[in-house]
Amino acid sequence: MSVDKAAVKSDGAVRSAGTPSLMIQGTASDAGKSLIVAGLCRIFSRRGMRVMPFKPQNMSNNAAITTDGGEIGRAQALQAVACGVEPVSDMNPVLLKPETDHGSQVVVQGHVRATMSARDYIQYRYKLMPDVMDSFRRLCAQADIVFVEGAGSIAEVNLRDGDISNMGFAVEAGVPVVLAADIDRGGALAAVIGSHCLLLDSERPLLRGYMMNKFRGDREILTPAIDIIGRHTGLPCAGILRWFEGAAKFPAEDSMALGRATPGDAGGARRIRVYVLGLQRISNFDDFDPLAAEEDVRLSFVKPGDPVPGDGDLIIIPGTKSTIADLQHLRRQGWDADIAAHIHRGGMVVGICGGYQMLGSEISDPDAVENPEPATTRGLGLLDVRTVMSREKTLRRFTADTPDGCRVSGYEIHMGMTEGPERERPMVVLDGIPEGAVREDGLVRGCYIHGLFTSDSYRAKFLAMFRGGEGRGAAKLDYRKSVDMALDDLADQMERELDLELIAEIAGI
Repeated sequence: MSVDKAAVKSDGAVRSAGTPSLMIQGTASDAGKSLIVAGLCRIFSRRGMRVMPFKPQNMSNNAAITTDGGEIGRAQALQAVACGVEPVSDMNPVLLKPETDHGSQVVVQGHVRATMSARDYIQYRYKLMPDVMDSFRRLCAQADIVFVEGAGSIAEVNLRDGDISNMGFAVEAGVPVVLAADIDRGGALAAVIGSHCLLLDSERPLLRGYMMNKFRGDREILTPAIDIIGRHTGLPCAGILRWFEGAAKFPAEDSMALGRATPGDAGGARRIRVYVLGLQRISNFDDFDPLAAEEDVRLSFVKPGDPVPGDGDLIIIPGTKSTIADLQHLRRQGWDADIAAHIHRGGMVVGICGGYQMLGSEISDPDAVENPEPATTRGLGLLDVRTVMSREKTLRRFTADTPDGCRVSGYEIHMGMTEGPERERPMVVLDGIPEGAVREDGLVRGCYIHGLFTSDSYRAKFLAMFRGGEGRGAAKLDYRKSVDMALDDLADQMERELDLELIAEIAGI
């Protein structure tokens, strides 16, 4: 994409050249930008165009592994699925993975570059614009159109210097912007007008329209608001998007979504009760979406301060960005005692990645990979294994077969190696290679592999342990197909509710 940033006509239109592109920015976090971009990707790819998603900077511990062996945000991986293309690191060139309340791991073009505080990163991020633009240009060279997702709010003008996420990128790349407002949380009219007012004079011509998202009710009620926004900003309304009921079928990007209910949870109809511990630095918690999608599974996240209910069949300790810190957090909640009582009642415990490390007897961080200084801590002692953290990060994506014929697609994303006698009983064997560990009684098991439950055959085999004589045959749910169908449903709804001619005109098609 090559745009003359000075080529702004007097009527405010942006003259663009090269690959058409459009950026969706929001009036706030969680305004629905990720799903809007995913829906646009599916709409235009269904029309025969080669579409690519792009997000300059993301902050999330829910990461995906790309075909080129890097990390990107889970939302961009879903958007790649919507486009019908494989995810690559260029789709999300800067990924921030929070490790503490004040600092994050900085992943650039798929690989860790540094760990730094929020204050240091604000001073550093301007150096990342060349990386961002390199990735954007490479995607543009492969695409008929690129849909770009902003981060947070368009109008965080206090953070404008060095911005690579929102208008800083839009100005640098000359990409036109459509603003998304979350009408469900209220104040959308003021948010659109206020955002427009706070932009710099040099930025305002790039803002070409807006849309209302998550609407419920009578659209006619909005007519006066649309007129008022038009008078104050001169911006056209690109559409009013109703609340999309299928959103729960998609992987969530951050832990703000952990409070959402499992579909069909009310009424006690579900039989297999699964509790996932809500760790402070929980990561890749979309691992468990396929379990939650099963009709006879009730999956809930246990919030800090709450005990683990005593009626569970399965407790899952999920991945985490800070294993030792989150193990201490787990103990402060008293969840270690809840886990012990659960096992005593015959319940099962599964640990994935960092959760697997916690199940062992010891976790050692001799090089201060996760901690301010070298540290060793006692694990939960439920598996006879121990973990040593290392600076080298394991990033691996694979598709493999288990000995009983389950086809598994998954990935590893961790720092550290786990060894011990109980690894002789692996949780899973993939193409002849053992991974993880299982206690002799079968009640405690763990492994490093994310995405295990996405495999329909493996998930059916796993859940058969709780279903007894039922459900031992073929998988009841085609999870990937259900996500793909939900993307089509999202695109269908957006086609009805957006002014796609306006969208295409703004994008430069």
